[in-house]
Amino acid sequence: MAEEQGQRPKIVVMGGGTGLSVMLRGLKEKPLDITAIVTVADDGGSSGILRSELQMPPPGDIRNVLTAMADVEPLMAQIMKYRFSSGEGLAGHSLGNLILAALTDISGDFVTAVRELSRLFAVRGRVLPAAGEAVILHAEMADGTLITGESKIPEAGGVIKRVFLEPVDVEPLPEALEAIRNADAILLGPGSLYTSILPNLLVPKLAEAVVASEAIKIFVCNVMTQPGETDNYTVNDHLQAVYDHIGLHLFDYVIVNDGEIPEQVQIKYAEKGARPVQLDREAVDGNGYKVIADKLVLFKTYLRHDTDKLSHHIFQLVKDWIDRKS
Repeated sequence: MAEEQGQRPKIVVMGGGTGLSVMLRGLKEKPLDITAIVTVADDGGSSGILRSELQMPPPGDIRNVLTAMADVEPLMAQIMKYRFSSGEGLAGHSLGNLILAALTDISGDFVTAVRELSRLFAVRGRVLPAAGEAVILHAEMADGTLITGESKIPEAGGVIKRVFLEPVDVEPLPEALEAIRNADAILLGPGSLYTSILPNLLVPKLAEAVVASEAIKIFVCNVMTQPGETDNYTVNDHLQAVYDHIGLHLFDYVIVNDGEIPEQVQIKYAEKGARPVQLDREAVDGNGYKVIADKLVLFKTYLRHDTDKLSHHIFQLVKDWIDRKS
């Protein structure tokens, strides 16, 4: 543990998708020992095709996280993200996904493939799939309809009551459990609440390990709602969804954006059905969560978290937590 002088605090980051990768680009610059545990529920696009045809876990989220945490030239990062736009059988595939598929075939094991690519990319920390096998994500909607498949859930356009995995008793990687047990901090988000964040906590032993951990637990809330997933959700609604699936208030802190989003940006997102996530401070405080609020957004082509500010808040929370314990 990090109480020993000179040792880097151990932080476990759980999730998937673009939000996780953006945040990790900032966190890897801090003096932290990072383990990223990444969902294996993706079944859309290139990942879905490789998963179906090669019977392997979906590589897309893993590839994004590896690239974000890698210590490589910008050109190599571009190569990993490169997506073929034409070619029979190639169109739509990411080169990074194909490399992971090839390494899985060579090594005979997806986990070994991820480990080897991490080594080749001089990844700052560890990247682990939440399980060694692909899982199927199901959603029960408020009207009782069942939706099967991670990519199909947001498209259903209904209100999600709960999500669950198949197989129900999927086993996590032993290394993931060990990382959680040894963690000084456990961080979830940002990312798609029902299809990137919760699938990690639905792996039974992972959830049990997170609950049992004495680490500081932090939730990074999304800046915008996600159409078909978190329509009209407030900050407390996000936290309540985790509570409803896990059965307790998991987090000590929630980090939220309270910076103004320009009106023209809001209009652009509203056209797709997304709007800023509102901080309902009274409800969040009333449920016992401590709030860290700051201007945490940047806008270029898309709204993204300001990785420098976000990683600063996370690092400060972890450091203060360790100082209080020591």
